[in-house]
Amino acid sequence: MSAVDVLVLAELQRDALADVTFELLAAGRALASGTGGQLVALLLGGNAAAHAASLAAADRVVLVDDARLAAYSPEPFLAALQEAAGPFRAVLIGSTSVGWDLAPMLSARLSAPLVTGCRGLSVAGDSVMATASFCGGKMIAEVEVCASPAILMLLPGSFRPVAEAEKGPGRETVVETRALAALPESAAVRFEEWILPEAGDVDITQQDLLVAVGRGIQQKENLELAEELAGALGGAVCASRPVIDQGWLPPTRQVGKSGMTVRPKCFLALGISGAPEHVEGMKDSELIVAVNSDPKAPIFDVAHYGVAADLLDLVPALVDALKTR
Repeated sequence: MSAVDVLVLAELQRDALADVTFELLAAGRALASGTGGQLVALLLGGNAAAHAASLAAADRVVLVDDARLAAYSPEPFLAALQEAAGPFRAVLIGSTSVGWDLAPMLSARLSAPLVTGCRGLSVAGDSVMATASFCGGKMIAEVEVCASPAILMLLPGSFRPVAEAEKGPGRETVVETRALAALPESAAVRFEEWILPEAGDVDITQQDLLVAVGRGIQQKENLELAEELAGALGGAVCASRPVIDQGWLPPTRQVGKSGMTVRPKCFLALGISGAPEHVEGMKDSELIVAVNSDPKAPIFDVAHYGVAADLLDLVPALVDALKTR
């Protein structure tokens, strides 16, 4: 390992790799290509070896298999992460509850710079460049990090994930097992039990097809049209901020700077004008189809295909056509 390598913290949730891990691997691969180093995945857990094959996108996988890491607890995880984080150019951590716990503490321990809310990463000379959002997504900053290691927290949904077990370019992944050093006898925080919430809402960041609605939906009762279209296409309904502010859909369905960043295979924008804060959250979708009664709406500037029509006329006809087929 060297000072140009990139380290990714692979996160386990109840003995399964978190989805954000595969986004971290994708972002880390692009960053390592810029630094000229290797991509290293660090996996901490009580059964870590069972998941090593899923991290084949990395050049090297470092496993710390220890019973004390079977459930997340800050002190042992921080100790293991601190041991591994020394010579790297960057350390990538997801913006999850575990990430928010560990990244600031690691930054303090190493006296290393921390950038949160990262939506984009690149390398410019000897510097790591990060595009980061703050103030609840209302502002974007371009941050240059010269010091090493740069600790970068990535927003879920900002990077297209690698496929599970996708191999790194032109080489076999090296798996290395390490032992965890002795820990303090008493920990300030310890794991007791999992208390799981009731089944939540749809995770729009994981959907291949999204039907998004904006002001053009006019009233809450018309959401049924969008739901019917999404059902016919096998997707989910999301919205721009005005619909969320009305309380017609929960905040988990909001797309944009102050909501979720999505990258589906197909994004249908119905009655959405295309305000910059919304476009920021969906512009990297593979295919964008927009329907708006205003032919000059900004959404048509980012759409691959557009229809200048009233969605209340078009959607029922489209649903009927889909059902006929």
